[in-house]
Amino acid sequence: MIALAFGYFNYKYSQYKFINFKETILYTKSRLFEPKADRYIVVVYSSHMGDIDRALRKLKEKNPVLAIDLYQKRREREKNVVYATAGTNTLLKIIHRFHIREVPSYFMIEKQNENGLYKQASNIYLLEVQ
Repeated sequence: MIALAFGYFNYKYSQYKFINFKETILYTKSRLFEPKADRYIVVVYSSHMGDIDRALRKLKEKNPVLAIDLYQKRREREKNVVYATAGTNTLLKIIHRFHIREVPSYFMIEKQNENGLYKQASNIYLLEVQ
């Protein structure tokens, strides 16, 4: 019975999650975030922890990056990087939905439809910040 419960728990938390940007409101420096790309690398980090720009160099070469700052510092968009933040409740929902256990973490999301729905398309990885 215990093994069955453990197996179900692991299966449930390994499923890929969805985010709907029509319902999940993120803020950039001067406006609301509206996804334009079909894929994003989502980075959940705290600007209070260290130099995120150096850590993002390799990631932003491959796909656009949506960097969500838990410290809620608003920054201007850069080439291939959108810095965003949100209210505390929204940040907690994102952390809970994607099971973020450590920051900075990152994962890929892919567009599912025109209504702002994106699906998690990779595992969650820890980003090295120096």
